[in-house]
Amino acid sequence: MQRPPFLSLAAKFADPVPPATFPQAVLRWRNQRWAGAVGLGGLTEAAWLDHFARFTPLPGNLPQPLAMRYHGHQFGTYNPDLGDGRGFLFAQLRDPAGRLLDLGTKGSGQTPWSRAGDGRLTLKGGVREILAATYLEALGVNTSKAFSLAETGEALQRNDEPSPARGSVLVRLSHSHVRFGTFQRCAYLEDRAAMADLVNYCVAEFHPSAEDPDMARKTCALLEQVAIATGKMIGQWMAAGFVHGVMNTDNFNITGETFDFGPWRFLAQSDPNFTAAYFDQNGLYRFGRQPVQGAWALQQLASALLLLADAENLAAALVPYEAAYRDSFAAHTHALLGLAPLGDAAQDIGFLQAFYGWMTDSGAGWPQTFFDWFAGAASERRAAASPQAALYAHPSFEPVRAGLMARTPLRPERLTSPYFQRAAPVSLVIEEVESLWAPIAERDDWSAFDAKTAHLEEARLAWAL
Repeated sequence: MQRPPFLSLAAKFADPVPPATFPQAVLRWRNQRWAGAVGLGGLTEAAWLDHFARFTPLPGNLPQPLAMRYHGHQFGTYNPDLGDGRGFLFAQLRDPAGRLLDLGTKGSGQTPWSRAGDGRLTLKGGVREILAATYLEALGVNTSKAFSLAETGEALQRNDEPSPARGSVLVRLSHSHVRFGTFQRCAYLEDRAAMADLVNYCVAEFHPSAEDPDMARKTCALLEQVAIATGKMIGQWMAAGFVHGVMNTDNFNITGETFDFGPWRFLAQSDPNFTAAYFDQNGLYRFGRQPVQGAWALQQLASALLLLADAENLAAALVPYEAAYRDSFAAHTHALLGLAPLGDAAQDIGFLQAFYGWMTDSGAGWPQTFFDWFAGAASERRAAASPQAALYAHPSFEPVRAGLMARTPLRPERLTSPYFQRAAPVSLVIEEVESLWAPIAERDDWSAFDAKTAHLEEARLAWAL
């Protein structure tokens, strides 16, 4: 790749930082599929660790890591004292389609934005991100990818994990690390020139359809594209039963990609009031509130962009969010069920209301229900043999059954895949995560983790969303 595009902005938006020096580097995870997609699949293990644990620059790429500067609303309170406190932008790459991708880190050492933090990541935290990102990708959700995880040989002190905790450094592959909070920082500093540079970069690299010679129109067009991308992402979250946990504005990026998820959860059963973060005592980011919170975050982005455009046009640019969310939720629910929507908006909405209403009222297992009824009518016999068969026999399920039967299965031959020959679906509720971690912590036994990631890959291939 030619000169990394972000270098032209680096002086205004980032600080060069040295990576931490770790006592050791033991490779625990390598995303070979994505490594191949970005031209790094041929690296030896030694070269891999050199780049992704010791952070020797990739040839012709960023000469030094860059810690990004940004602000953000954290649980509704504006914080101007943020930035990459334990991570940095390490490199920029292109995928086969020409998309610009960023390699960023987590746990790579202290930066000017670390505040009181040690800049490190626990091994358990790295394992959790691999699992969540891999499951989200399998479910067809737009997400960052866990790219590499190396154990560092450090013993870390943490309040929310048994200490000392094993240290690690994670590398993630993302389609942009530009956050809503990056724009908020420009607005806070009233730096119109920097804001214009940022808009130009985001349009050129991520939303070229927003290009316009007029800066105000370009800004509004960019906001509209970000609103649509964000709506699509949250619609996917809701169909997947994913709870992000910390929907602060510095945890949203401009390509509508799931990233920087910390205390995430996947629902075991439908519960609109389920909250992922133990410190979210008021349920601000609870599952059922995620679409509202996405809209609120976009409103903060629009407020920041008042430096370049007027309020009325920026407000108009936010209007497509709701339809993007609604359409994505409907489309992704049907996709996860392996069914074609009827194409009649009223009937499709009615089906969603019946389906999710029944899920909430019955207490049915979220992953099990989607697994049992994949391809609708083609799975009637499978569903009859499910552990939840009694729930499907109850009269309350009849409206859902009618909706499933009315829809055409999409590629029902997928039911012959090894994934659908299993007795149970892949799932990732918190109890499973803990059970996967226990043998690693106690005996350095990664076999259960390896089996889970293999099951997730099997599911990804079967769904082929």
